[in-house]
Amino acid sequence: MTDKKPGFFQRLFGGNQPAPSPAPPETKPEVPAEPAPESVPATPEPEPIPEPAEPLRPADIPPPPGPPETTPDYIERVEDQFVTPPAEIATPAQPLQSWFGRLASGLKRSSDNLSSSITSVFTKRKLDAATLDELEDVLIQADLGVDTAMAITEILRRDRFDKDVSGDDVRAVLAAEVEEVLTAVAQPLAIDAGKKPFVILMIGVNGSGKTTTIGKLAQKLTREGRSVMLAAGDTFRAAAIEQLQVWGQRTGAPVIARPAGADASGLAFDAVTQARAEGRDVLIIDTAGRLQNRDELMNELEKIIRVIKKVDPEAPHATLLTLDATTGQNALKQVEIFGQRAGVTGLVMTKLDGTARGGILVAIASKFGLPVHFIGVGEGVEDLEPFAASDFARAIAGFEPPR
Repeated sequence: MTDKKPGFFQRLFGGNQPAPSPAPPETKPEVPAEPAPESVPATPEPEPIPEPAEPLRPADIPPPPGPPETTPDYIERVEDQFVTPPAEIATPAQPLQSWFGRLASGLKRSSDNLSSSITSVFTKRKLDAATLDELEDVLIQADLGVDTAMAITEILRRDRFDKDVSGDDVRAVLAAEVEEVLTAVAQPLAIDAGKKPFVILMIGVNGSGKTTTIGKLAQKLTREGRSVMLAAGDTFRAAAIEQLQVWGQRTGAPVIARPAGADASGLAFDAVTQARAEGRDVLIIDTAGRLQNRDELMNELEKIIRVIKKVDPEAPHATLLTLDATTGQNALKQVEIFGQRAGVTGLVMTKLDGTARGGILVAIASKFGLPVHFIGVGEGVEDLEPFAASDFARAIAGFEPPR
């Protein structure tokens, strides 16, 4: 039987249409099976690519290295090995200024201040009561002290009242009165050769110049042919110990020292004992700076003195108080308290070149009458000299040196 051909609608809607012949299966490329994980050799992971660095700025780019012989480091090494240090280069000797010249230069601020004040009072005026009162105020403000100020004005009242008086006239009276007050206290430091060692105890407030004064004094005594030993009794400051050791090297004086924080009285005992055993001429003992109103610190100073006396009942043979001239009126209180607690035998006035209040030395001399052994007007060794009343009086009054 012949198959009936499907009609149009059947073909259109799929009725009884023959199944299409299956399409040939799609062929895919063969992929080899992956080996088991345990059999795969470990492959190192690639290193991460670093982030690009921030571009260098011109200022950050180092200069190309130069030849070794031109680098600063090389030059510095050569200088260290073959070039004489500046301190050792021989320089032409400069003429040394006289002591009065250095003193006048150091006291210039004090004398200028005093002279200008006096000149402002005596400008074409006759000497009357009001002028004398003004002058007295000027002298007191210059730290000369009430007694000295009153003595000067009384001389002028007696000799020149109601007469024309110039500033030079007043300065002449000032110089004469200051010299008279200071002559009684201008005494050199006497070293008793029969006492070996002659023990000098240096005391004073913080920053008054004790350690520097010790170094200068040691150099002077060494130049005189005396054997000197130093004791670094300021055990509170490591810098003070080192500073004294430097002075010891300069002067050839051995330095007795202990670590910072050691007992100062024990060090003083050891120093006196060793200086005596070695037959030293002079032993200079440094002490820590202390304020005169700190009772516990003054007690420590008294202990040091007691311990020294256990070795030598007469020691210390000289107890020198260093005074900073810039402290002005406070120096009067220092002399009073240290004198009561430590038995001050003499004074050293330092830093006269750094103040306009140099007249305080006159007030101290007038009130206490203690010997003034040395004054200092600078940092150099030659700037510490025995005190001379006439030089000081003329310098502070602004006069030229006597010929």
